[in-house]
Amino acid sequence: MSRKFIPAREAIAGWQKNPEFVAAYDALEEEFALAEALIKARAEADLTQEQVAERMGTTQAVIARLESGRSMPSTRTLKRFAEATGTRLTIAFDKSPARAARMPR
Repeated sequence: MSRKFIPAREAIAGWQKNPEFVAAYDALEEEFALAEALIKARAEADLTQEQVAERMGTTQAVIARLESGRSMPSTRTLKRFAEATGTRLTIAFDKSPARAARMPR
């Protein structure tokens, strides 16, 4: 029996037609953005996960979990990560275009 493989672009195009998929994907946007920012800070500092963990006094597994986006770290943890990577933690509130349209003025 042979398997039929669907190119990723086709699969994604199909999923994007499903409103439930789109809503679930959009709900993860902040987590993806945080994970991306953590990975970028570490990469720009030219550090391994192990090196960041050592500087933070934790384990490489903790850093991997932070960068996976599977957990929402505290601001204290984010500040320690920033210090370990030689960066500065900044937090901002931006209006979401979809949410801003629904907000009363």
